[in-house]
Amino acid sequence: MYELEEKWYLYCLGIIPVMALLFLYIQFWKRKKQREFGDLDLIKKLSPEKSVFKPVLKLVVILLALTCLIIGLVNPKIGTKMETVKREGIDIVFAIDVSKSMLAEDVAPSRLEKSKQLVSQIINNLGNDRIGIIAYSGSAFPVLPITTDYSVAKMFLQGMNPGIISAQGTSIDQAINLATTFVDKKDKTNKLLIIITDGEDHSNEAVDAAEEAKKAGIKIITVGVGTEKGGPIPLKENGVVESFKRDNNGEVVITKRDAEVLKNIAKATGGGYVDGDSTKAVLDYVKNALDNIQKTEFESTQMADFKSQFQWFLGFGFFLLFLDVFLLEKRTRWVKKMNLFNEKE
Repeated sequence: MYELEEKWYLYCLGIIPVMALLFLYIQFWKRKKQREFGDLDLIKKLSPEKSVFKPVLKLVVILLALTCLIIGLVNPKIGTKMETVKREGIDIVFAIDVSKSMLAEDVAPSRLEKSKQLVSQIINNLGNDRIGIIAYSGSAFPVLPITTDYSVAKMFLQGMNPGIISAQGTSIDQAINLATTFVDKKDKTNKLLIIITDGEDHSNEAVDAAEEAKKAGIKIITVGVGTEKGGPIPLKENGVVESFKRDNNGEVVITKRDAEVLKNIAKATGGGYVDGDSTKAVLDYVKNALDNIQKTEFESTQMADFKSQFQWFLGFGFFLLFLDVFLLEKRTRWVKKMNLFNEKE
């Protein structure tokens, strides 16, 4: 098993074929100019020590050196074994509202972006807990299954937007129902569902779903994002606001945070509600909640002992560059005597 630490350096490998083509063009151009200057056989006799093979060899050495240096910058790592690690923690599922009302900008930069920031900050403060991510609007969608890979979770988190779910609306019950099937009921690990939303629920069945989640051993924390005053839903084109969403009467729709619904959902499972406009308040509340939830030991399998291999590639690359200094374009005497490359007088 292996992994590449800085993959974007691989784009630099594109310079290799460019240099090879440039070399061929220069050789073609030189041969053309030599023909214009005079007879090629006569030119060869005037420069008997010039090697035909050495320029090609120098190019190959330089290209190999550059390839090694680029791979060294990528820093390939090789894992030597699979290891089962015992951890103590809980299963945390984040349910993030991606309905269009979350595009409102009454909370900077927007409700949805604020939600992503909150989840990212919570993940940064976690220890050995397993996490999963659900996106929901009119329906719910599993974005990331339960995992201990926080970096992958953040990557999936950044890609969440209203376009990933076709069914519009806000049905919090759909997210709760999915969360109950998202985790293994036979697993005795304690489970926490953190719902981040503006609270606009069009289903009116969220509390019932929360009560069912409690039976499955899931506690719910709700985080309300947005203001009670509310704001319009911008319609953007290439990042520029063109207009605002309007209702059937042509009036601009004002979406407001509904904290009461979220409090009732959390209360049904013995959880709690927190105002998401303050990042510190959310982090403190979640930390306090996690401190009061009993941790359970579980196992996770992962590749261990990944070792960096960049030094071998950098070392060989610099060696080839050093070697290139001594590869002059004239014939080497001992090579000339052996006539290895059929370079006759």
